[in-house]
Amino acid sequence: MTSQTPKPKLVLPLKTRAALSVLSALTDFTRRSNGTVNRGFLKILDFKSPSKAKSVNGVSTKDVTVDKYRKLWIRVYTPTPSSADGVLPVVIFFHGGGFTFLSADSFAYDAVCRQFCHRTPAVVVSVNYRLTPEHRFPCQYDDGEDVLKFLAENPSVLPENADLKKCFLAGDSAGANLAHHVAVRVAKSGLRGVRLVGLISIQPWFGGEERTDSELKYKDAPLVSISRTDWLWKAFLPEGSDRDHWAVNVSGANSEDLSGLDYPSALVIVGGFDPLQDWQRRYCEWLKKSGKKVQLIEYPTMFHAFYIFPELPESSRLVSQVKDFITTESLI
Repeated sequence: MTSQTPKPKLVLPLKTRAALSVLSALTDFTRRSNGTVNRGFLKILDFKSPSKAKSVNGVSTKDVTVDKYRKLWIRVYTPTPSSADGVLPVVIFFHGGGFTFLSADSFAYDAVCRQFCHRTPAVVVSVNYRLTPEHRFPCQYDDGEDVLKFLAENPSVLPENADLKKCFLAGDSAGANLAHHVAVRVAKSGLRGVRLVGLISIQPWFGGEERTDSELKYKDAPLVSISRTDWLWKAFLPEGSDRDHWAVNVSGANSEDLSGLDYPSALVIVGGFDPLQDWQRRYCEWLKKSGKKVQLIEYPTMFHAFYIFPELPESSRLVSQVKDFITTESLI
């Protein structure tokens, strides 16, 4: 009788495990069976960080309205002059949350963007896009593209030393999905005054009708279990669409043809305990086959969204690797 290889265990500090359990329970509790979300309850538990015009730990922030009617706004992070001499790249950041949860001023994402801003250094623009199910596809992609257009037309909202010709799109999870599709849109249509030189894709949220090996292996993973992601995709996609829609299965049969597009160099981060890792690797292979430059970095012992937990040393390491990517691509 042959023995089966035991399933690897995710080993985490107690603080991290507790936070993951709470976040997973929160998403389960607020998702209703009729496809709506309990926003009132979410507001109580989604702790916000206000903008701070006075520098805190080397970073100042301000909020700028892009379109008041759809409540589209951005938070601009600027490193203090002492830590940011000379021209600075601009990083447009899209937060995660399955297109349904969190915001640009959520505590965790404010902290992450401060890290990217201070340690790179770079001007970081965090986008508060519309959420599902109230605003379905393609609202999020429209918001992302419109922010780039807004910056191109209103560069004065950024510090004088911000260089939109050294622009990076970045995001984690659903935000990485959003960043990819905005990159495709800009590559197709072009945008005067803005040059995309890099894409930072942290554990991108892609999928399909197929159940991959990693999805089945980690089907009950925190935050991105199969049941949660299925609900979130249904809340995002147009009525009647399945997960092989090109917005979800970006490298599948319905994918865009990138071969002739000026798509930016990509950095893709994958975690070994992430159910989505097979889709993320397929994404990398698809980019390579399309003739695009892509760098894959793996964290074999990490889970989905690990980098928003500052107590993990891997979180700090990821910020350093993002800094190296931005520095390298800014010189090209």
